[in-house]
Amino acid sequence: MLLSQEYIIVKNVAYYLYYVLLSLWTGGIALFTFIITPVIFKSYSRDLAGEIVGQLFPGYFLYNLVLSILAFILFLLTGTEMVQQRFRVSLFCLVIAVLINLFVYFRLHPEIRIIKKEIHSFEAVSSDDPLRKKFRRLHALSAALNLLLLADGVSLLLTGTVKKRSV
Repeated sequence: MLLSQEYIIVKNVAYYLYYVLLSLWTGGIALFTFIITPVIFKSYSRDLAGEIVGQLFPGYFLYNLVLSILAFILFLLTGTEMVQQRFRVSLFCLVIAVLINLFVYFRLHPEIRIIKKEIHSFEAVSSDDPLRKKFRRLHALSAALNLLLLADGVSLLLTGTVKKRSV
């Protein structure tokens, strides 16, 4: 059975856009985590740096959420064989990424913002303060999930599940 030319074009565009999105996803996380945030914290006081990064977080988390959802959709549009082991692993990684990003954007980050507002100054409040401890736990979870998302994106890039097939 011959495939229509439009279908082939859609698959090819989806194939290339999928990898562009994965690259933006992993590059964005790496840039924000390993370059932007450390430079801000090195350049400003703890409180001011936290305020600056806190202002960037909503856009950063939305960026990650949108890219993971779009990557998931494009992955499905590529038409990769459903029975391939690499397809299932990649599909699992994409679903996990979308779920993590939904959790971070709609649950974890809002909870962290609420606690952060209650701590008027990280420089003035003791590290033994219960709110600081709760913030530290949630921040650690956020950082761990961020690194997991980075590893997830890198794994997807390295897996190379979506093979361009000539049709």
